[in-house]
Amino acid sequence: MGRIESCFSELRTREERALVPFVTAGDPNLSATEALVLAIAEAGADLIEIGVPFSDPLAEGPTIQRSSERALRSGTTLRGVLGLVKNLRSKIDQPLVLMGYVNVFLAMGERNFAAAAKEVGVDGVITVDLPPEEGELFFDSLIEYEVDPILLASPTTGESRLAELADKTRGFLYYVSRTGVTGARKEIAAGLEEAVSMIRRISDVPVCVGFGISTPEQIAEIGRFADGAVVGSALVDLIEAAETPGPAVVAASEFVAKLKHALR
Repeated sequence: MGRIESCFSELRTREERALVPFVTAGDPNLSATEALVLAIAEAGADLIEIGVPFSDPLAEGPTIQRSSERALRSGTTLRGVLGLVKNLRSKIDQPLVLMGYVNVFLAMGERNFAAAAKEVGVDGVITVDLPPEEGELFFDSLIEYEVDPILLASPTTGESRLAELADKTRGFLYYVSRTGVTGARKEIAAGLEEAVSMIRRISDVPVCVGFGISTPEQIAEIGRFADGAVVGSALVDLIEAAETPGPAVVAASEFVAKLKHALR
């Protein structure tokens, strides 16, 4: 049993839902990201999603686009992100999931990347722009090296497609709560509970909901019907507003603690 599967199993025995914070690796630099990840792990994060910066992150709103720009300006590379995971792996037990755009991974080669990810302790990979039909070699390489390929579904995904995605994903299914790009919203999208219920009828795979989730109240609502919630832009906003790493770590830790409290 991998770390992600084990994490959800343990949470179910405690009747808890997973909090999955997102940070962009290298924003503002990799040493700051390491401190941030350690802090949010201590504050209650159950899984941690680490964004691999990319020059053209089409699924992201302005907040995460700016974080990618800052990370790239600081010299962050995929190999640097893998080095970050290696440093973190000996210090925390939480599953670590890389989220990025496929060109970054393909530049290393499918099997080379999968082997490197396994070696440093990556538990899962989300590729925002790679559907299963076009990613067989990449996803098969990850599975060969015991790294979970985590697939995404959205409000436009039909029932037959949901069944296919739920069957092929590993670890959990990432449900994008709304169409459009990432970014904090004042309210969660309508129809989420019904969408997750549809997935439940098809599969017992854990479902985590992301995009537009930013407050403890929204987290608590998601926790009523989903297995976990992903919070990205709201956390990255705090990091950006802090301007220097020290205050950013404190603000991120306090925010994650409030979010996790809402899921208990």
